[in-house]
Amino acid sequence: MSHQLDRTLDEVAMAMGQLKRSLRGIPIRQEGFKAHHDRMAKAMATLTVALEDSRTALDE
Repeated sequence: MSHQLDRTLDEVAMAMGQLKRSLRGIPIRQEGFKAHHDRMAKAMATLTVALEDSRTALDE
């Protein structure tokens, strides 16, 4: 299970990096997109930390 969790966390990190790169040069402040993006990024960070913290329970 730990290998699957590692792979999932790596894929989330790559996706967030890709999102960050794709936002360069786009006027993201229009129509509240920046607020939506920030909320999503914080939610993903919370999920990632929760998964990392639950690693020992998942390995059992």
